[in-house]
Amino acid sequence: MNTIRPCGCKGVRTCLSCEKDFQIAKPSLHEQFQQLEPWSYCIQCERLYSGWDTTAVQAEHQQHDKAKGLPLPGVLVQEQFLSMDEGSQLMADLDTLRWDISQSGRRKQNFGPKTNFKKRKLQVGTFAGFPKSTEYVQRRFDEVPVLRNFQTIEQCSLEYEPSKGASIDPHVDDCWIWGERVVTVNCLGDAVLTLTVYEEQRAGKYNLDMVAEYENELLEPLLPDEQFSAYKGKVLRIPMPNLSLIVLYGPARYQFEHSVLREDVVERRVCIAYREFTPMYIAGADQQKGDPVREKSQIFSQIN
Repeated sequence: MNTIRPCGCKGVRTCLSCEKDFQIAKPSLHEQFQQLEPWSYCIQCERLYSGWDTTAVQAEHQQHDKAKGLPLPGVLVQEQFLSMDEGSQLMADLDTLRWDISQSGRRKQNFGPKTNFKKRKLQVGTFAGFPKSTEYVQRRFDEVPVLRNFQTIEQCSLEYEPSKGASIDPHVDDCWIWGERVVTVNCLGDAVLTLTVYEEQRAGKYNLDMVAEYENELLEPLLPDEQFSAYKGKVLRIPMPNLSLIVLYGPARYQFEHSVLREDVVERRVCIAYREFTPMYIAGADQQKGDPVREKSQIFSQIN
């Protein structure tokens, strides 16, 4: 079904509504992933330990032996990035803005340029900057060492509602236009990010071939085959606590697909995803194409 359904889903993307209305049998990623060896991330140890349940693994922190933990280069989980009061006010502000339907049971609020990943075409489109009420969140990135010089060029609020079976399928964020650091600020609700090894299915998927053009500029080098093999056959689970900051970069960003399973959305969850340009659009061959977008990204205004 390649037409957009009333719920917003298209193709292989589904939600509970269209699965019922169109009798779509969606394979369970939850069941598929449970056939793999589960490892969960301990935020305090910054290591992965055996187990599917991230809450249980976190609770065992005092008993963890770091020498037995599995490192995962390119992950930052910073708890309490927002205060409770900030989270409440941010949600109130976001809910005054229009929510648009998206795929897989999600809703979104997107502020950024128009992009065509297949044709690698960039246009400013209707992008006119970001909501003033969210400006302080971007400014706070300056306090996070791994986000030094991060310039947001797309900001997208995402709502996951369990009654809709909201989720996001395994994917790698596009590598032609979106830069190394994939940033998420969790505004409401706890969830889990699930990572699985990405093994190339077709040439050019996710524009991963573009990474070779800026690989020497990555903050965290990609894992060589002998190290990367340690993650094959495993499913990695990263807790995303309410009000936390999550950053994927280096190996975690490029060598794994990430997803949010519907089984891990047990309450309304809202997050804001932030993207930066690839180096070509910052100081490379495509800088002039990126300049108009960067100009717009400096604007914060009242948006209704």
